[in-house]
Amino acid sequence: MNRYQDIFNAQKANQFNVGNTTYKARIEKLKALKQAIAVDYKQRIREALYADFKKPFLETDLTEIYPVISEIKYVSSELKGWMARQKVDTPLQLLGSSSWIKYEPKGVCLIISPWNFPLNLTLGPLVSAIAAGNTVIIKPSELTPHTTQVMSELISELFPENEIALVKGEVDVSTELLKLPFNHIFFTGSPHVGKIVMQAAAKHLTSVTLELGGKSPAIITPSANLKTAAQRVAWGKFVNNGQTCIAPDYIYIEAGLKAEFIAEFKIAVQSFYDKAENSESYARIVNDKHFNRLKNYINQAQEDDATIELGGHTTDLDNFIEPTVISNLAEDSVLFQEEIFGPILPVKTYTDIHEVITYVNANEKPLALYIYGKDKKETQFIINNTRAGSTCINTNVLQYSNHYLPFGGSNNSGIGKAHGYFGFQEFSNMRSVLKQHTKGSIEFLFPPYTNFKQKLVDFTLKWF
Repeated sequence: MNRYQDIFNAQKANQFNVGNTTYKARIEKLKALKQAIAVDYKQRIREALYADFKKPFLETDLTEIYPVISEIKYVSSELKGWMARQKVDTPLQLLGSSSWIKYEPKGVCLIISPWNFPLNLTLGPLVSAIAAGNTVIIKPSELTPHTTQVMSELISELFPENEIALVKGEVDVSTELLKLPFNHIFFTGSPHVGKIVMQAAAKHLTSVTLELGGKSPAIITPSANLKTAAQRVAWGKFVNNGQTCIAPDYIYIEAGLKAEFIAEFKIAVQSFYDKAENSESYARIVNDKHFNRLKNYINQAQEDDATIELGGHTTDLDNFIEPTVISNLAEDSVLFQEEIFGPILPVKTYTDIHEVITYVNANEKPLALYIYGKDKKETQFIINNTRAGSTCINTNVLQYSNHYLPFGGSNNSGIGKAHGYFGFQEFSNMRSVLKQHTKGSIEFLFPPYTNFKQKLVDFTLKWF
């Protein structure tokens, strides 16, 4: 029996002790987690993320620490109501009974988190799991070892292993964990690996939440404020060096606006980073493998006579890729086929909005779809005739920060939802309960079946 099986068995034996905790006890755990992130480990978290991919401290505060702290505050304020008995109506034909929904923990859960936002995308789902009363095994990415080490120490300080445990390792560890009969798996990563996770989960009929990705378009329409759109897209694209699952993956812009938009985009990038390679506000690619993948995308585009509108410079020693905009790409370019996950932004043009609809719908449903424009009818037309996990109008990325919105994809871009109440639901089983208080009407229909009882049934079928 391996170590992972031992941890799993210990958590399985302890699941009812954890699951029967009150909302107050769970909030205390969440408060302890908040204290650790926001105070005790804050500087170490910043330094770890800088060591992993030169993430600026302020960006760490905004995109790693704040989202988890904010989630804890919101969940703590609402948890009492979420855990309370949710009364529902009972139909008249079940007279004498009452009904309600009990949100109960799913049990022993597995969280497999990615490297791009290693703290946020590990501890964010953990907040939901704790709120729902589960035991949890966490497997973070091996590509951000400094952050993983800090989280390992943080988790082991706050929780006993039979409640929450963090295990380190590479793909082989995930493979071993996926053999275990978890009650729920929360995975964040690529659609390719998501399919592997779902296949493994199917062997145990384990429920899954899959936070995946895809090619999220930013559609710039003729009614858009181009200066504002350029600034917001530039920020959404280059925060975390473009290593963001909901970053704009490509621009789709009305042909006559292209030149002006790119001019405004260059101004925005210059104002953000000046010389990006020397900027303390610009992160780096996480490792050599991903750097070389992105560098090859740029080289291939140049070989195919695409136009480098901005950037294109790379530095191997530092895994640096300049903010890059590329236009006039071939339709079969890899930049239009693969999720980019880096600071490269392809630009595609259209003359009629129906071209955009056709193109988007010919591909997998994106995790996010962004629309820039003031024409409400056109915006609604795009929303009504496309499908996506989420949409922002005249901004991007910010939908992730709203706890009142469900976050997640659709089909290839994800299954299930996260954040706030939706994350709590994802880690819970909605257990239906019906209680009979008095003699019920159904008892009048117990066998033997008579003509009188048949008439009662006929009356019920007709009028109820």
